[in-house]
Amino acid sequence: MAAGSGGDWHRFESALRSSLRLLRDSLRQQRGLPGRDARVESEEREQQQPSALQALPIEVKLYILTFLTPKDLCHLGCTCRYWQLAVQDPLLWRYLLIQDLPSWRSIDWKSLPDADVFNRPVSALHEGAPADYMAIYKKCSSGWKRPLKSSQSTYRAVTSLLHSLVTQAEPRFAMFGPGLEDLDESLVLKMMTSPEVLPLAGIPHRQIHGIGSGLMFRYKNHQRFNILTLYSKTSKERRTAREESANSINKIFHEINSSDGTMQYNPIAHVKNLCQLVDGFIYVADAEAHKRHSRQTEVAQMAAMLNPALGPPGRPVLILSCISRAEINRIPCIYMAHQLQLDSLCQPWMVQDIEAATLDGLLAGIEWLLGEAGYDNAQ
Repeated sequence: MAAGSGGDWHRFESALRSSLRLLRDSLRQQRGLPGRDARVESEEREQQQPSALQALPIEVKLYILTFLTPKDLCHLGCTCRYWQLAVQDPLLWRYLLIQDLPSWRSIDWKSLPDADVFNRPVSALHEGAPADYMAIYKKCSSGWKRPLKSSQSTYRAVTSLLHSLVTQAEPRFAMFGPGLEDLDESLVLKMMTSPEVLPLAGIPHRQIHGIGSGLMFRYKNHQRFNILTLYSKTSKERRTAREESANSINKIFHEINSSDGTMQYNPIAHVKNLCQLVDGFIYVADAEAHKRHSRQTEVAQMAAMLNPALGPPGRPVLILSCISRAEINRIPCIYMAHQLQLDSLCQPWMVQDIEAATLDGLLAGIEWLLGEAGYDNAQ
């Protein structure tokens, strides 16, 4: 629902007005039912004389509700039983969810809402068992989230701790994806030249000639970690492809035509060996909304890299939803998660919005990744 669309707003107003009337009728029907204690009856007698706010016409109440933030609505719900039920209306929270989700900068495997919660028609919101949009909003919104603990097992956490006591462990992460190559601003170059954000601790030996190299960073001047960058083409081929707007052969994968006509991907031998050694993955997605994206190809290539046969299960995946500069319209992170079908992954993941020109948002993603990989002491 577009917040600025007059037609959508009138439909929302009409539906919410009907919803509040249903709420009023349900409250009236509940009066006089057997088994009710004296406290509830006393409260209802007090509410027979409505407050000044409750006495307002429904249209005015609706107008007031539109100015309240979600937290304000929850506070209003604590004032009396009428408003406690009123602020839980699924239509209102569905509206807030659709209105606010483009501004949220991260989403993860624990908080991603199902796509069908957005597709349910307004007329069906009060039929059957309605979705609890208030709970969905709280679950998804970054303003309501508490810091997430690592999802790793206790055994893995203990062994990681012991390992860090014996040796100065340096986790390794494989970074790949179209956002490394298709943006006007080079994310890797910016990372290498921004010591105020992420100090560079060293440049390990090149892993795969032409398409892969390693960078060592220091997070918060304490925990070192390696990022092994994987490009689909050499630097010369990337420049040529950008100048000619052409796609050359992807050198990370072997392409296989399946019997049903779809394209399947298999990492080359060197990349397979690398995947067996890393502690997690960083996928850089191009989130610029004005471009056409081959998401089905991306999904297939990501699945090939994250194949459980190529290493330990449960390794975390950080998706950097990247744009070049702040003025470029971006695809919201929740939409990105659904486009990349991340709900089908069998390991922890998080989508983090970042901007290549300033690296805004990068540290939040790195902190999550180190924690999920068992290096919580970095935080």
